[in-house]
Amino acid sequence: MSEAKTKQQGAVQTTGHAWDGDIQEFNNPLPRWWLWGFYASVVFAVLYWVIYPAWPVGKGYTTGLFNNITYTVNGEERSRHWNTRSLLVKDMQTGDEALKTKEYMQKVAAADYRQILADPDMMAFVRSVTKGLFGDNCAACHGSGGAGVMGLFPNLADDDWLWGGSVEDIQNTITLGHTGYMPGFARTFSDEQLDDVAHFVLSLSGHEVPADKVARGKQLFTGEGGGCYYCHTAAGTGMKSQGSANLTDNIWTIADVQGQTELTGKVDAVKTVIRNGVNRVMPTWQGRLDENQIKLLSVYVHELGGGQ
Repeated sequence: MSEAKTKQQGAVQTTGHAWDGDIQEFNNPLPRWWLWGFYASVVFAVLYWVIYPAWPVGKGYTTGLFNNITYTVNGEERSRHWNTRSLLVKDMQTGDEALKTKEYMQKVAAADYRQILADPDMMAFVRSVTKGLFGDNCAACHGSGGAGVMGLFPNLADDDWLWGGSVEDIQNTITLGHTGYMPGFARTFSDEQLDDVAHFVLSLSGHEVPADKVARGKQLFTGEGGGCYYCHTAAGTGMKSQGSANLTDNIWTIADVQGQTELTGKVDAVKTVIRNGVNRVMPTWQGRLDENQIKLLSVYVHELGGGQ
């Protein structure tokens, strides 16, 4: 080590450790501001442990020095020591925003659907509150935007309503649920007949398909051999009472026709549905949601697709 460097560091104590003869570990004191910050953090921690719920004691824990929080659960009043969960529950019941929400909820509950749809303020309330309600109860199947899943769950945003698109119809669907059923025709039709019926179904929505196949498919569709018209009607427009699809509007919720670029792919998609049939169940929400929640959801879903 050079003499100049030794003089520069001569006043600093070392720990006595040295490596390679000239590498030493110095014993510099910590900055005073750092020490005071450390002491302050220790004092803060002790005060925090005393004031707030913190330390485990036996089967419980220290409850802190704050006053108890009182809130209601299913109409019964409960009082618990201060904690953030109880504070949140109380704020959701008696906070300023909660009281505003309750006031608007009562206003919406007292109004009929016509009044709600015509009132911009009530509609803004429905959208803001029901978005979370939809996300908690409906989005798992229909998606956060109501777009559904092809082949599994209907799209609620396309204004195509199997069971009716009025607010009253939607309320009935949410309340009671529905079972969408179409029998499979794998044993009824041969592969050639399945092909013909699929071509006819595609022709109903404007697809250009061979006329001979359409003619044969129409005979099966509207005749006793297939009996498709019982549910879909002879014109293919579907029936609300049966929840049968309108085959003329080029909106497809089970057969992924729109996702195909070639005619053969479209035909195969329709054939698969005819061959295997459909069995979709939407459960009833009566008893899971109260009347006001179902009312809000009915308006919200109605607006997703533009309603009828």
